[in-house]
Amino acid sequence: MTANVGLILGSAIPPERLPELARTVERAGFAELWPCEDYFFYGGISGAAAALAATSEIQVGLGVVSALARHPAALAMEIATIARLHPGRFLPGIGLGVPAWINQMGYHPDSPATVLREAVTSVRQLLDGEELTRTGKVFTFDRVKLVHPPEVRPPLYMGVVGPNLLRLSGEVADGNVVSVLAGTEYIRWLRQKVGEGRATSGRTDPQRITTFVLYSVDKDSAKAKKSLRAITAFYLSAMPRSALTDVYGVGDELWDMYTRGGTDAAALIANEMPEQWVEDLVVAGDPEECAAKIQALSDAGSDSVCLYPMPIERTDEMIQLTVSDVLPKLG
Repeated sequence: MTANVGLILGSAIPPERLPELARTVERAGFAELWPCEDYFFYGGISGAAAALAATSEIQVGLGVVSALARHPAALAMEIATIARLHPGRFLPGIGLGVPAWINQMGYHPDSPATVLREAVTSVRQLLDGEELTRTGKVFTFDRVKLVHPPEVRPPLYMGVVGPNLLRLSGEVADGNVVSVLAGTEYIRWLRQKVGEGRATSGRTDPQRITTFVLYSVDKDSAKAKKSLRAITAFYLSAMPRSALTDVYGVGDELWDMYTRGGTDAAALIANEMPEQWVEDLVVAGDPEECAAKIQALSDAGSDSVCLYPMPIERTDEMIQLTVSDVLPKLG
């Protein structure tokens, strides 16, 4: 299948650059554009609104807002507003959030599954025009009804990693935002787990998979791969035990590095991790290598592959090189 390729506007990008970059991405012909909500950088909802206002056709996602950072009633109101302003172009994603960040806000959920089930189902019902009055285990609603629901509800994506939450996403979500560091084996495994949840709820409608990938392209393949080594190690240290690496078969090896590294775990992982991890967990190399890796993720089950250019200061350069030398190789 021909790969659909999108671009991520990383959280380190100054928010005043978002409209300009959004226009550049649309003109370049990318299929999707995803601003981030990484706490505490720029706001994902306002970032998505800015990107949509600056463009005319490209679909714009929200990757992803924490279900705990905003009450589902307030989140549904924000989604409805953007969906009415830009019908058919907004792809909101909901997750739990990076534990370290949500802990900074005082959130320590006993049951992530309960949080996400209540949040996603409530947002869906409110966007569909329903009035909610109920007291859940996490969220309470007292005669909440949107005054301006969207005419067509946008698809709700979930950003989750582990098997139980993936099954839940198959039950209640319309799509999945897949975390960076997802290899092809993980994408196939994710499809299976999501499918189990869909079977449980008897769903037969399509469920889109959007895969985020750390990305570096350069005419010098070695240079591109070296530039992602430290950031790959950073993300591995942030998720030292997850399905992403367990499915890949390196969970125990990574955990050993993480525990030995202590407060400098990222540095130790960057120094010790095999080169094959970079080959398999990110998209890096010369244009031909990058095109092949994007195609492999598509063939494994990704409906779109969204590139996260690193380092940030090379974003403009890499957009140009991707358009001229990578996308044509994907047909």
